[in-house]
This record gives sequence, structure tokens and C-alpha cells, in this order.
Amino acid sequence: MTDLSTLTGEYTLDPAHTTIGFTARHAMVTNVKGKFLDFTGTLHLDGSDPAKSTAVIDVKMESVDTGNADRDGHLKSSDFFKIDEFPTMSFRSTQAEALGDEDYRITGDLSVLGVTKPITIDLEFNGAAKDPFGNERVGFEGKTEIKRSEWGLTWNAALETGGFLVSDKIKLIFDISAIKNA
Repeated sequence: MTDLSTLTGEYTLDPAHTTIGFTARHAMVTNVKGKFLDFTGTLHLDGSDPAKSTAVIDVKMESVDTGNADRDGHLKSSDFFKIDEFPTMSFRSTQAEALGDEDYRITGDLSVLGVTKPITIDLEFNGAAKDPFGNERVGFEGKTEIKRSEWGLTWNAALETGGFLVSDKIKLIFDISAIKNA
């Protein structure tokens, strides 16, 4: 296991090097990937006692980007994210634990459309380094799966061949680069 005691401190997510993304099955035959371009987040890392580590992330839902303007517009509409009423998705950690080696698990409350439910994210510590600008960085990679219907995201269309246009199961993907605050 990496000695994280030297990494203890407050960190800010670097949006230029962080991805908060998702994958949804479309028409039961392919995956559509997307990400959010506008978000803020902070981490408190406690390398001596990872259970005391915390994470806070706020995502502006209008920043959704799937590479298709029409689809993005639909996601922002009242069928999905209802961005006029619910402009932000948030995550607030409630528990962190070291699983061994480079593996960690963080549990917290995900709020979407005014609905807050717990999720658990498995994370891998990718390392720490000082960048050419003197910033101390840490990296984590994580993923989890949710059912979008549990947050009230229920819009769908039945397919002629059976099944639905958009899967209920959504994969959430996190590639985190955070800079230690001075």
C-alpha cells in the first residue's frame, strides 16, 4: 500500500485534468458516453487515517456534453435533468475506507433532481506527483453504477423490438486530478 501520510491536506479538483462522466446503453445495442464540463470539488485527504478523508463535488448540469448538441439539449430538458429547476448535481461523502493496496471506497450522498440517495464509489489511487509548475497533485480513478429511475430520471421510449431506448442502469466514471491547496 502506498504511504499516503505525506499527502494529508486539502485538495481542489483540477477541471482541466478531471473527468466526471457517464455511460448509458442506447437502444439496447450501443453505449453513449458523456461528461460534465463545469464542476467544482474539494477533497480532504487524511493519509494516516483514510476513514477521515472527505469529498465534496458540485456539477452544473447545463454543462453535460455527449458530443451531440440535440442529445445534450434533450438531457437538459424537463424529460431528464430539468436544469432550470435543478441546475446542480452534488455529491457529499459520508464514509471513506482503505481496502488495501491502492484501492479505496467512498460512500456518500448523490443529489439529482432534488432526490438524495447514497452511492458507493470504488476508487484506485493512481499516484501523487509534483507537476512542472510546483503543484502537488494526486490522482484517483473510480466507478460505480446507479439506476437513474431512483433519482426520478424515468423518461424513456419503448422500442418496437422490445426493451427501451435508454437504459435504467448508468455507469458513473471518475478520473480525478486534484491539486493540494497551499
